[in-house]
Amino acid sequence: MQLGIIGLPQSGKTTLYKALTRADIAAEISTGQMEVHTAVVDVPDPRVDQLCEIYHPKKIVRAKVTYADIAGLDGSAGRAGLPGVMVNQLAQMDGFLHVVRQFENASVPHLAGSINPLRDIQTMDTEFILNDLVMVERRLERLKEEYRRGVSRPRDLIQAEIDLFERLQSVLNKELPLRHYSFTPEEDKTLSSFGFLSRKPQIIVFNQSEDQASVDYTSPHPATFAVSLPAKLEADIIALEPEDAAIFMEEYGITEPSMSRLIKLSYDLLGVHSFFTAGEKEVHAWTLRRGANAREAAGVIHSDMEKGFIRAEILSFQDMMRAKIISSKTATLSKSVSIFK
Repeated sequence: MQLGIIGLPQSGKTTLYKALTRADIAAEISTGQMEVHTAVVDVPDPRVDQLCEIYHPKKIVRAKVTYADIAGLDGSAGRAGLPGVMVNQLAQMDGFLHVVRQFENASVPHLAGSINPLRDIQTMDTEFILNDLVMVERRLERLKEEYRRGVSRPRDLIQAEIDLFERLQSVLNKELPLRHYSFTPEEDKTLSSFGFLSRKPQIIVFNQSEDQASVDYTSPHPATFAVSLPAKLEADIIALEPEDAAIFMEEYGITEPSMSRLIKLSYDLLGVHSFFTAGEKEVHAWTLRRGANAREAAGVIHSDMEKGFIRAEILSFQDMMRAKIISSKTATLSKSVSIFK
């Protein structure tokens, strides 16, 4: 699972990336060039800690999210589209953290000359919408030529794809991201290889000063979440020793680092959740798409387990903790307790 951190220059993308990943990279003035920094982050989950208190495992494996700090977007591509190398990088992402500047800083001027978070959201949406529209129009040209020749596929299949892409074109022409459109499973399968940028889910991160109020913003679509946080303050806390960080957080009335909440929200954004296997050898948090069944969960652990699957005993984490079940007699799947969220 990989989320790209995007945003206009001077929005605080790299500061947020450093706070999320503890990476030691310089937050330099953007050059507008294509740059990518990547790091893997453990998903905070108190259930893993509770299982470790019970089993005292030799090994702990937590669920993970990969973040990529992607520089080079400035909202100026327009109808010409984004550079191919940029599109390829963005298309690999499962979703985005869109960092939007809310903080004021006279020494770091905004590209547009003023601070307007809602305008900046629209700027990035428009960038992706125009890029996707170019892709859709090119695909429609090829499909219509294929239909005219009618030698490679049945015409009814080609026409169905033409109809789908014309609907996409209609949505994009209304200046709406494709994430506003609901797709059938068949349409999802058809579009899975195209990597449309405006279709990917996103978290809008309003990067504010510690004394600013949250932006009044309601997401227009369930595939878009919104949070407000002071990335600079969070990065400063991360850089401190644990004891100093605790004092700092108490002074600012912070009960939980915003980065922990953002990482968990990133995990939720991608439509997945965790199930666990636990024993003395290992406590392991596995990632599974929401709605998947026990057989698919077995396949996440090992493909052979899915092929030879017969049955599984599944125990909810809450039930386990209530009953305090730690006996080896409860073991399933590789002699360990299997727990779904």
